[in-house]
Amino acid sequence: MIIDAHGHFTTAPPALEAWRRRQIAAVQDGTPQPRPDALSIGDDELREALETHQLRQMRARGHDLTIFSPRAIFMAHHVGDFQVSATWAAICNEVIHRVATLYPRHFAPAAMLPQSPGVDPATCIPELERCVRDHGVVAVNLNPDPSGGHWTSPPLPDRHWYPLYEKLVEHDLPAMIHVSQSCNACFHTTGAHYLNADTTAFMQCLDSDLFRDFPTLRFVIPHGGGAVPYHWGRFRGLAMALGKPPLPEHLLGNIFFDTCVYHQPGIDLLTKVVPVHNLLFASEMVGAVRGIDPDTGHHFDDTRRYIDAAALDPVAKALVFEGNARRVYPRLDQLLLAQGR
Repeated sequence: MIIDAHGHFTTAPPALEAWRRRQIAAVQDGTPQPRPDALSIGDDELREALETHQLRQMRARGHDLTIFSPRAIFMAHHVGDFQVSATWAAICNEVIHRVATLYPRHFAPAAMLPQSPGVDPATCIPELERCVRDHGVVAVNLNPDPSGGHWTSPPLPDRHWYPLYEKLVEHDLPAMIHVSQSCNACFHTTGAHYLNADTTAFMQCLDSDLFRDFPTLRFVIPHGGGAVPYHWGRFRGLAMALGKPPLPEHLLGNIFFDTCVYHQPGIDLLTKVVPVHNLLFASEMVGAVRGIDPDTGHHFDDTRRYIDAAALDPVAKALVFEGNARRVYPRLDQLLLAQGR
C-alpha cells in the first residue's frame, strides 16, 4: 500500500471558512458567536471537494490512503479563548469524520485539538476522548505554539504537556507536531513558521529526557524535519555536548519524520541521513506548495516520484510507503486489518 501520513482538508467547502469568518468577527466585535448548527455542508459538497482535488490526485499518483486532518492554517489557536477553539475544533473534527465515513478506504481521520494560549493542555482531553470514541481517529495534530508565532507556551518536554501525553499513550495515538497560522510578521506561515517549529520541536526533545518518562510516546515531525536532516551533525554534536545518548538511542525510538520535501535532492538527503525505520511517506498534497515544478513538469508535492527515484531498496521503500505508518499508527493498522488490508 501507499499510505500518505500527512493530509489536510485544504479544499473543504466554502461554507466551512464562511462560518469561521463569522466566528472570528464575533470574537473581534464582542457579539454572540454563531451556532454550530448554523453550518450546513451536504455530503455531495464533501464529495465534490474531494473528488476534484485530493481523490483525483491520489488516484493519479497511486496513493491508497491518506491520514486526513483539518487544515493546519485554519486551526489558528491564537484566535479567541478556549471555548472558541473548542467549538471550532469540534466542527472541524466532525467534518473529517464525515470524510472518513464517506471514503473509509481512502481517508483515516486525525483530530485537531482545541488548544488555546495560556490554557492547560488538559482541557483538550475531552475532545480527544470524543474523537477516539466517536470518530475512530488514528492520530492527533499537536501545536507546540498555540500563540501563533510568539512561542509563549513551555517547551514540549515541560510537565505542562504531561496530562495530554498520558492520554496519547493510553490510547496509543501518535501526535504530529504541527503549528498553525503565524500572526508574527517576522515568520511567513508556511515558509518559515512551519519549518522553524519542526526544527524547534526536535531540539526541545533532544535537550530533555521526555522519552524516559514516556517511552511509548510517538511524535511525527513533518516537512522532512525542518532543518534537522540537513544539520544532523550539529544535532549529534549537541547531544554529545549536553551529555545525552546518541540520537538513535535518545530520540529515534519515538520521533519520526515525513517526506513532505519537495525536490529530489532534499529527499535524497533525508533518506541518506535519517534511518529508514524513521521515515513515513507523506505529501501534504494540495497544501502549502501547489504548483508545478518547471524543472520537472510535475507537481512539487508529488513526493511519490521522489521516493521511487531514491536510492532505497524495495524492502526500504515498502517500509517508507506502508510498514512504518502501520507501526507508528497502530490504530491505523487495526483499521486496515479490519478492512482486510
